[in-house]
Amino acid sequence: MAAELTSIKLNPESHLILDQPLLRLPHELARRNFKAVQRAVEREKEYVLPALKEAANASLSNTQTPDQTLAALDAMISRMQGLKRKMLSLQEEEKRIQNQSKKRIQHLEALYQIPSLADVKYDQWSRVRLDRLLVDHLLRSGYSESARQLAQERDIEDLVDLDVFTQCQRIVESLQRGDTKEALQWCGENKAALKKSQHNLEFELRLQQYIELVRTEDPMKKIEAINHARKYLVPNSEPDSKQIERAAGMLVFAQDTRAEPYKTFFSPDRWKFLADLFIQTHHELLSLPSQPLLHIALSAGLSALKTPLCHSAYTSSSSNSQSTTTSVCPICSTELNELARRMPYAHHSKSYVESDPIVLPNGRIYGKERLLTISKNTGSESGKVKDPTTGDVFDESEMKKVYIM
Repeated sequence: MAAELTSIKLNPESHLILDQPLLRLPHELARRNFKAVQRAVEREKEYVLPALKEAANASLSNTQTPDQTLAALDAMISRMQGLKRKMLSLQEEEKRIQNQSKKRIQHLEALYQIPSLADVKYDQWSRVRLDRLLVDHLLRSGYSESARQLAQERDIEDLVDLDVFTQCQRIVESLQRGDTKEALQWCGENKAALKKSQHNLEFELRLQQYIELVRTEDPMKKIEAINHARKYLVPNSEPDSKQIERAAGMLVFAQDTRAEPYKTFFSPDRWKFLADLFIQTHHELLSLPSQPLLHIALSAGLSALKTPLCHSAYTSSSSNSQSTTTSVCPICSTELNELARRMPYAHHSKSYVESDPIVLPNGRIYGKERLLTISKNTGSESGKVKDPTTGDVFDESEMKKVYIM
């Protein structure tokens, strides 16, 4: 009885391992919003304080007319009004992030109020989490509208990252169309954070602009490409990178060259490389996992259930006409069998066997009493036993006692 209670006791900490990104992203968004406030205040401070001091000194020294002084004050007031509007917008964004964080904390806190896996509240909580994982998978797969509709229908909009992934997908699609404008704008907005990134995204985007200029084979465009390289590539290149030398070498090659690495540079596949690089950089900056959470959860579940029998030729499934069992193991099912093939087997620290184990000539082990009961119920002849998995029939005398060491 104690073992049964232990097996159904809910351990919230193990569940929350998968849900760490749920709180990480709002924290990261709040941090970035605060940084935006700081930058806006510092920028206006650097303009207004010197301008105010200059206007005051000019007014006291009579070096400008009253109209000029009023014009300077009007300009400062206009800048302050612009700052106020921006601050109000950032304040609304902060409130939205805080409300989102509150909803997510409440969702995770509810798990600590559920005593066991058998509680109906756990089924409800798991249903919400499954919906979240499905929305996450749809967003990462590019089905933003379907994800939005599912989130609205399930009322979990504050528990999923619709806006973040929608923006990411929009930029990815622009790169796939051969446009670097939106991606470069994103790099500009996250310039400080990108300095710590291991991916040199902005350099690769600028390099692609350079490639497109060289691709035309127009002498004027090549001059423009050289100026572009001096302005953007040299400052953003890594000290030990050879990309600058390779970029310079492109000037003497045509786009149909077979010489590497210039063939790869001119290849249309570079746009896919840039799209993938943007996704990696985007997820790294926002502390998002590289794989959909649904894949991670499914992999863990498959590994927990998988045994060597699951990929046996005699697997017990509905596709085996000789099997006397009716239930289908998820791993043995046609939907998940191939997906689970590369997953590791489940680790069991304890083995559970029947008290009277015997082994049949085909090497399969069963409890003697249960095997005889199954054979009798399936209409086997007297003195015969039937393997419930393979359908093989043996004499009872062929059963051998198994001793567990």
